[in-house]
Amino acid sequence: MLFNGLGFETIFLQNVHSKNQNYKYYYVLLTLTMESITIKVEEDFAKEIEKAMKPYYSTKTEFIREAIRDKVRNLRLEKAQETYKKELEEYRRKFPVHKVTPATYARDRAIREEVWENFVKERKLK
Repeated sequence: MLFNGLGFETIFLQNVHSKNQNYKYYYVLLTLTMESITIKVEEDFAKEIEKAMKPYYSTKTEFIREAIRDKVRNLRLEKAQETYKKELEEYRRKFPVHKVTPATYARDRAIREEVWENFVKERKLK
């Protein structure tokens, strides 16, 4: 259910599986705030839209509305990913990661073995 300041719009999404095809239907039960948008496209593109939507949608409006919803969702996702990347870069600048190379690994291992040997000697475990 979507609410806004002027009214409300209720949309149900129903997936119908028929003949190995997925159909999506948006049922608009009450619409007080839907706005009409007119677009013009080239004739060839209009035919391409008609061809693409035929097996899945009953109207061009349904097809275009869902395409716009998908585009808006993808734009939001892209923006969130950009924000995440920027925050991750900032975090990595503040807290650099210790890079492990064979030399540093060998040095760290030698230090751990030395600490262990001292621990064993101090506690007289051997």
